[in-house]
Amino acid sequence: MEDFKNFLIKYRGAIIGGLIALVALLLNFHKVIIWVLIIVAGIVIGNYIQYNKDFVKEKLKSYIDKL
Repeated sequence: MEDFKNFLIKYRGAIIGGLIALVALLLNFHKVIIWVLIIVAGIVIGNYIQYNKDFVKEKLKSYIDKL
């Protein structure tokens, strides 16, 4: 019993994290996380292009010329 108690104390964070991950998968929460990541990536890319227009234009022109 003492060994089991020490095990729970030592790996408490991993057990809680595993339970949270299991509940998230059962509730299809991973789909929401993927959509949020895609939206955030779009925001970051749009912001980068807005502040670096000239650089992005030159890179796109050189890429298109290579094709």
